[in-house]
Amino acid sequence: MSETADRTILIEEVMQYLPHRYPFLLVDRVVEIVAGSHVRGFKNVTINEPFFNGHFPTQPIFPGVLIVEAMAQLSGVLAFETRGTRPGDGTLYLLGATEKTRFKRPVVPGDRLMMESRVTADRSRIMKFECKAFVDEQLACTSELTVVQQQAGS
Repeated sequence: MSETADRTILIEEVMQYLPHRYPFLLVDRVVEIVAGSHVRGFKNVTINEPFFNGHFPTQPIFPGVLIVEAMAQLSGVLAFETRGTRPGDGTLYLLGATEKTRFKRPVVPGDRLMMESRVTADRSRIMKFECKAFVDEQLACTSELTVVQQQAGS
């Protein structure tokens, strides 16, 4: 487990950690990461997101489940960094559970969704994270997430 604080991970490298692609890649940049501890990153929310056509056309709001997914993806980057694995070696981190999820304010086009995730447990194939998402330093969402490590095809 290597400590890598204050390291920026641009989208090209984020895509090496995460198997997701447009329109489901929800982490634009990692701005701080410490393996085994925490990660901070963001998603720039734009009106060009395809789901805004139906959620909601006259008052677009970033879907809450996608906020949770974005935090899960950011947690996945931390899981890969902590365990020294990558999707290229067949490793996947799948969302296993969400607990205590709370939405505090809407997220709308033009917002930068700043997220942070902290490791709270790391056992065998299971990692747990405490996650928060903010817009302009206002809390938008909190959740406790569980991810399960799995090899592709198993």
